[in-house]
Amino acid sequence: MTRPALPLRLLLLAATAFAAAPVHAQSLGYEGMDGGDAPSSSASSSRSGGGAGARTTVRPYIEAVQNVLWELSPGDDVLTYSSLAAGVDVSLRGRRTEGAISVRYERRISQSDRVADGDTLSGLARVRHDLIPRTLSVEAGALATRSNVGLGGASALNALATNDAVSQIYSLYAGPALSTNVGDVAVSASYLVGYNRLEQENVLQGSAGQPLNDIFDDSVVQSAQISAGVAPGTVLPVGVTASGSYFQEDISNLDQRVRDVRGGVQVTLPVTMSLALVGAIGYEDVEISSRDAVRDGNGVALVGDDGRFVTDKSQPRQIAYETDGLTWDAGVMWRPSRRTALSAFVGRRYDSTTYYGSFSYVPDARSQLTIAASDNISGFGGQVTRALRDLPTDFEVTRNPFNGQIGGCANGSQAGGCVNNALSSVSSAVFRARSINGTYSRQIGRMTAGIGAGYIRRSFIAREDSVLGAANGVLDESYYVNAGLNGPIDRRSSFTISAYSAWFEPGTTGTGNTTAVGANASYFRNLTDRLAASAAVGIDSFNQTLLEDQTIASGLVGLRYSF
Repeated sequence: MTRPALPLRLLLLAATAFAAAPVHAQSLGYEGMDGGDAPSSSASSSRSGGGAGARTTVRPYIEAVQNVLWELSPGDDVLTYSSLAAGVDVSLRGRRTEGAISVRYERRISQSDRVADGDTLSGLARVRHDLIPRTLSVEAGALATRSNVGLGGASALNALATNDAVSQIYSLYAGPALSTNVGDVAVSASYLVGYNRLEQENVLQGSAGQPLNDIFDDSVVQSAQISAGVAPGTVLPVGVTASGSYFQEDISNLDQRVRDVRGGVQVTLPVTMSLALVGAIGYEDVEISSRDAVRDGNGVALVGDDGRFVTDKSQPRQIAYETDGLTWDAGVMWRPSRRTALSAFVGRRYDSTTYYGSFSYVPDARSQLTIAASDNISGFGGQVTRALRDLPTDFEVTRNPFNGQIGGCANGSQAGGCVNNALSSVSSAVFRARSINGTYSRQIGRMTAGIGAGYIRRSFIAREDSVLGAANGVLDESYYVNAGLNGPIDRRSSFTISAYSAWFEPGTTGTGNTTAVGANASYFRNLTDRLAASAAVGIDSFNQTLLEDQTIASGLVGLRYSF
């Protein structure tokens, strides 16, 4: 059997797993390209945040909402509940600080037996602070959201209020980044540590004879990079960069561990002022290991009260996958202007071919397009950490009016990003992920329109003689589309329209496909400078092949007071 691969994950505008990326940009001498580890939007906006344009806005609020739900399937009930919420939206635009924070706490008060009381916390945050301008910075990010969980680990945002199989997902990370010059040598380094957790109240299991639905619990992610290089024409006609990187994710489920260490040398050959050819050769060592589950006298794996396998800590860790050897990468980097950037790479990682790259286009201040393709290996937590870190720091998010949850995509002035791919499966096993994400936003008069779409394919990796052996080599696929439009109607009122759809195709038999689709429209009216009224209608559907479809029409009226 061909071993799964852990390929290079390098994007033109963000030095993440391959530390040479920032030196790529510096070697080419492209004006405006950042040498740090943050996405391009973070870098550019953090530099433009000072001076007269520097500002910070903090908008705390409280809200009271009355909801009515009409269950269209599988039943025909009308359900009601109230909710009280408190939140804050923060925008940071300082001389050294760039970021955005949106946090909301909601208390649901049931008025129907089928809608349970509950508390939810949702939010998104990305902040970058320059300790030493253009040299040393620290960044942090956090995510809190709820998700519907289906068979096979399928996960979809916009959780329905009546759905019992709802997970609460938390993710956070922080770390420093250094970018400087020692003579003619450009030096960059970064480190981050992240934590991810999924709290699952009810676990859906497969049909009789099918494997248990083992859901991710929590993990710790660490990533570090360092590189040093010289630009073309400094010593040689080509740029030369030496780099090294380290990635590790420790997953609590069966003590799984992903560890990847690599180093290499890269050569950059300028062809024109805007185009360069890039080639690299290196060496890497990867290892995936885990423990097995505790088994009873009949050899049956034990499952805890939380629906997850009980780890047998009395036995040593066993190797599930390992490889080491030479790697290579080749590609092009094109930067015809400060508003357009393209990178495209092909390489060899872990006995297979890999492809990755990115494209960004910001033709004017009213629109931006971002597309990124990646290929990497990790667990659920590693994917969420990567997706969170790739979001812009000047993001704007859309919240579902009926549950207050954030949408999966966030757009900034220079770039956008989505976490939908990372959240589309909550299975506990390690996997190789090939994915592509794209976002586009545009100002249309006084309105703002945006769309995000993506695809991810996971190839799971596990010891065949372990309790996760059935997952080894299994492939699953997820797709999503999010779209929205918002803007003012007059001086005191505004509207928001949003729609979403997500599809999950499992690689195992007996679980079936999962589809989530929905749309909603909201109207807001300022009654005073601080008090606003709202009304919304929507419809949401969560369909699984082996279970009854659930479709709910919703409506609400509410009041919000902003401080």
